[in-house]
Amino acid sequence: MTARAHLLALYRRQGCDHAPVQFNLCPALEAEFRRRYGVHADYAEHFGFPLRGVWAGADTRPAFDWWALHPTTLKDGTTFNEWGVAFEPGSDAAMHMHRFVHPLRDTATVTELQAWPWPTFDAIDHVQLKAQVDAHHRRGLAVIGGLACTIWETAWYVRSMESLMADMSEDDPKAHWLLDRVTHTAVQRAEAYARAGCDLIELGDDVGTQSRLMMSRPMYRRWLMPRLTTVIRAAKAIKRDLLIQYHSCGYVRELIPDLIEAGIDILNPVQPESMDFAELHARFGDRLSFNGTVGTQTTMPFGSPDDVRRVVRENLARAGQKGGLLCCPTHLVEPEVPWENLEAYVEACREFVPA
Repeated sequence: MTARAHLLALYRRQGCDHAPVQFNLCPALEAEFRRRYGVHADYAEHFGFPLRGVWAGADTRPAFDWWALHPTTLKDGTTFNEWGVAFEPGSDAAMHMHRFVHPLRDTATVTELQAWPWPTFDAIDHVQLKAQVDAHHRRGLAVIGGLACTIWETAWYVRSMESLMADMSEDDPKAHWLLDRVTHTAVQRAEAYARAGCDLIELGDDVGTQSRLMMSRPMYRRWLMPRLTTVIRAAKAIKRDLLIQYHSCGYVRELIPDLIEAGIDILNPVQPESMDFAELHARFGDRLSFNGTVGTQTTMPFGSPDDVRRVVRENLARAGQKGGLLCCPTHLVEPEVPWENLEAYVEACREFVPA
């Protein structure tokens, strides 16, 4: 069985005979990996990840001077995404973290929103995208299309969370227009991934804080769930066996029935600091698979290697031979994580025998 076939069977809860590994390293730990294994080494290849990602970006990026369009003075080194959101570097202590600057925070009318130089996704290079997917498949690897920050996050990155929350609370036409605009582009990209033959699509919006939802469940069901459902249905109409992985940081326990109803197949990252994997697996494990569960706020940075091994073994044992869990760190592995803990995670996965 190829790594791709095994991963898809695991996520479909059709059985597994080993525990695959997957993680994302911050720049500091990427440098540590290269120091240990060579400057040209690829950690996905070295550790045998079963999954690779592809990306369908904007086909046109307006030729505007983003610096001039922002109302504030930005630091040197600031970068911009295709939506015109600025990412301003912090101090050296902030390392790879940035401050977001929201260009449409103070926009007053729908007409002003419409005048913004929005990126377009009308001419995605489908041939090139499919070629990338096919190349990974020929190697026996699964492929996931990147579409995180699907609706809510992209919209508030542009508008600011405070302004967009106020728009939604007041049923302001600006909220309808902006969320619909972002949803339209998400549908285009999701359809492109499905046509290219991706096995999974990564959707997601952070709608949870550490201990509660960012918004009420009724607000989520009104504003975000129908739009998420639209994106998922559009992709699955093209590729019925497509798996949808949904990401939200923090606590989202109350929304899990809604996410399942919307069409998600896999929930990421299941932060143990916010939700109990054992409870979620018992309640939803017959309808939902999981990705994550090893805390990057607790176990990975501050536990011992034995602590890491224990958590990995416990979570994998809970999922069992049926599968349904790709056990991995819940977020980017940050600079404070000892390398020995990362190695302990890999060892625990490789030593695990499903029963």
